[in-house]
Amino acid sequence: MKKLLFIGDVVGKTGCRFLAAHLHDLKARLGADIVVVNGENSENGNGVSRSSADSIIKAGADVMTSGNHAFRYKDELSVYDEDYIIRPANYPEGGAPGKGVCLLDMGPYSVAVVNLMGTVCLEPLDNPFTVIDALLEGIGTPNIFVDFHAEATSEKKAMGHYLTGRVTGVFGTHTHVQTADEMILGGHTAYITDAGMTGPELSCLGAEIGPVLENFRFRTPARFKTATTPCFLCGVCVEFDEKSGKSHKIDRVIIR
Repeated sequence: MKKLLFIGDVVGKTGCRFLAAHLHDLKARLGADIVVVNGENSENGNGVSRSSADSIIKAGADVMTSGNHAFRYKDELSVYDEDYIIRPANYPEGGAPGKGVCLLDMGPYSVAVVNLMGTVCLEPLDNPFTVIDALLEGIGTPNIFVDFHAEATSEKKAMGHYLTGRVTGVFGTHTHVQTADEMILGGHTAYITDAGMTGPELSCLGAEIGPVLENFRFRTPARFKTATTPCFLCGVCVEFDEKSGKSHKIDRVIIR
């Protein structure tokens, strides 16, 4: 049996520092063999920079996934040249930098991490259900974990059921609020609708509360900034059989 620790959206430099302060000890305590972190909001103001991506990898992540803010910093896109930093695989072919799958060689076994993005209330990318079908044909390991970065809980649930028995785990990201529906689907696939976020807990999804309230109340433009309140770290830890790719246990993780 092996363990994979998946950590939800890291928010801002504050979240990056909190991750760096806690990930090593958390990995050791859980006995995690592999760490995957969603870093699409890791730069202040959301998005990914070379600095924020490097900080996540240096903190102990083996793979960094992203999402709809992946390409916010146009001058930093070379970060996706790194094998261990991926973006949603269903961006149209030919235009987006980087790739949507990372294959980790762990010696006696390998693990594939796939990044996908939903299309309900988000950018109209290629159909993620069609894209994952094509990807699964070419992945040569039974150990497959999917970060499904999506807005709608219904779309996340649908993807979990669609991939039941076909992948080792499906983890929802993007909405930043950890859900309490972790389960093993079909006796095979670990699933949670949203893994949560890593960053300021007393906030609006990591942002300062005041400007967000102003925007909702008056519908006027407001500049969102990463909150400076105490942080928490959210994610899940999955125990899986590396020979069959079958998950046996999934537990939510929260560190305050």
